[in-house]
Amino acid sequence: MGESVRVMISEAEVTKRIEEMGREISEDYAGKQIHLICILKGGVFFMCELAKRISVPVSMDFMSVGSYGDGTTSSGVVRIVKDLDESLEGKDVLVVEDIIDSGRTLYYLLDVLKKRHPNSMKLCTLLDKPDRRVRDVRVDYVGFEIPDEFVVGYGLDYAQKYRNLPYIGIVEGVE
Repeated sequence: MGESVRVMISEAEVTKRIEEMGREISEDYAGKQIHLICILKGGVFFMCELAKRISVPVSMDFMSVGSYGDGTTSSGVVRIVKDLDESLEGKDVLVVEDIIDSGRTLYYLLDVLKKRHPNSMKLCTLLDKPDRRVRDVRVDYVGFEIPDEFVVGYGLDYAQKYRNLPYIGIVEGVE
């Protein structure tokens, strides 16, 4: 295990930005109920913290999609590992992701979800890497725009490690 983790975004910065996002989302959805869809596993840390800071009624569901394996780059093959438990028909949906880089997974996923007839659908991510984008994905709420670094913490992992870090860190010593 030759890798190490250097802090990129501190726990205090992450907390402050999630509070701001919660206020913005609450204002945008005033008078409505939001159905949050968490993309597992990484999105769960962010979604739980975000949901606590949204002042309108919230319901939640979870979906797991895979495209990475244990590597640091997307395989390009998207598969639904765990589908939603509830119908999206007529709901105001907010898809919550930990990070968006190439956009391949989200492009595919949003297409699948739109066919389920939600009233509205927006996308929220803690981290955005626009320099890596290969598919055009519109992100409505972005916590932090980051450079093309391999990051962990706050739900993001490297080979299933480091998800529990309370900050966003850069993994060093990884090929």
